[in-house]
Amino acid sequence: MPLYRFVQDLYYMLKTILYIGAGSFAGGIMRYLLTRAIQHYSTSAFPLGTMIVNITGCFLIGILYGLFERNFINSTDLRLFLTVGVCGGFTTFSTFVHDNYTLFNDRNIAYMILYSMLSLGLGLLFAHWGHVLIKAE
Repeated sequence: MPLYRFVQDLYYMLKTILYIGAGSFAGGIMRYLLTRAIQHYSTSAFPLGTMIVNITGCFLIGILYGLFERNFINSTDLRLFLTVGVCGGFTTFSTFVHDNYTLFNDRNIAYMILYSMLSLGLGLLFAHWGHVLIKAE
């Protein structure tokens, strides 16, 4: 592989990493602020903030992939920024799992089951609605 090709490949990889990193940064901040705002007003042990962030993220990613399918967003860099970056930083599956672990550990089994079922069911529904919303146009 010639040096020029290697440098060119490295440039594109670094550019992609920066797009994803910037999106993750933005998504992570949005997740933190929204979760904190929701939990501030919640008096329950139920992790409502994380659940709402996950469902909102599912809806957002549904909308984005609907836009991609309709070719409203053609830029690979923008697609990676929005999906892998923003949505990846915004949605909180690892936090979701840890919240379930905490509920289980605290013996809040009913909340753990409710939280898991609502997050998965509503997440699938909102992802579908995001696709339907864009395809309906």
